[in-house]
Amino acid sequence: MLYVLALIGALTIAVLLWRAFGSARPESVATRRFVAPDDDPEFLRKLGEQQSKQKRQDEE
Repeated sequence: MLYVLALIGALTIAVLLWRAFGSARPESVATRRFVAPDDDPEFLRKLGEQQSKQKRQDEE
């Protein structure tokens, strides 16, 4: 029974050390977010400009 507890403790320490020092995952890949066209501020600005330009042309 003592060996089982020692094994569980050793595995726990090994996993904690591995997570702290060995598992270097690139954060930039996980946090990079792609902007859809309907969420892109530049796209929405251009769309608004096109619509207002079209309205002015229709009124003339």
